[in-house]
Amino acid sequence: MELLVASAIGILTSAGLYLVLRLRTFPVIMGISLLTYSVNVFLFASGRLTVGGPPILSDADIYTDPLPQALVLTAIVISFGMTAVAVMLALGSYLGADDDHIDDPVQEPEDAA
Repeated sequence: MELLVASAIGILTSAGLYLVLRLRTFPVIMGISLLTYSVNVFLFASGRLTVGGPPILSDADIYTDPLPQALVLTAIVISFGMTAVAVMLALGSYLGADDDHIDDPVQEPEDAA
């Protein structure tokens, strides 16, 4: 189970980094989303991967830490809001410049004289 989760985190992180290094805005936004998903899975896995364990400290031998679960729920809401903001900024940039390249060279205006 741990190998599967660690592999999923590695794949999400590498795919996210690959997309962040692209030259268009949409793949960059998707890469940032994949990176946040990988961080969320990492935080969730840090609270122990147990099935059927109680989420509180009790007399049980196996328990699940509820703090990473709360952190992941909060991170999901924040990442959804920030993704929406980034999409709106990218859409405004695309509509304003008719291009979605990230590193366009600055073009100097030509003299009319």
